[in-house]
Amino acid sequence: MTFKEAVRTCFSKYVTFSGRASRSEYWYFVLFVILGSIVCNIVDTILFGTATVETGPGEINASASTNGPINALFSLATLLPSLAAGWRRMHDTGRSGLFLLYPLIVMIGIITFVGFLSGFPALMAGDFSGIIGGTSAIILVVAVIVLIISPLLVLWWLTRPSQPGTNTFGPNPHEVTP
Repeated sequence: MTFKEAVRTCFSKYVTFSGRASRSEYWYFVLFVILGSIVCNIVDTILFGTATVETGPGEINASASTNGPINALFSLATLLPSLAAGWRRMHDTGRSGLFLLYPLIVMIGIITFVGFLSGFPALMAGDFSGIIGGTSAIILVVAVIVLIISPLLVLWWLTRPSQPGTNTFGPNPHEVTP
């Protein structure tokens, strides 16, 4: 599958979460999203400049910049096709598309765990003293390690070759004639 075919396929299957997506379809679409984001960022900078927020004197020196409206619209327009293509790519390797969301699930679990340990109001106020303690600290360290590993695991799954033949999610995209 060529770059152009992959982009066309992913947009034609905008919210299709069933079926399978070949490696070339998925990774060409990822390349399209990255290149499109870079181009939109450049256009935003040319048209709107950069918006930077800096702290005042006596405060921690930090700065943050925001994406412009064109990049935000591009990201919004490609969010569902990216998720759908990743979901179908997981199907192609013989896994449920839900595996794509593992890092998000782990992150929500950690936030919930920390919230219950210290109380959500204290957490919002920046008081982390409730999470520093024997067993809870060990569980939190293990959870953070899982949080670090889970995106790498998902990335590894996305790079695996297609499962040969037909699996529970449909026929192999390399064996189907258009």
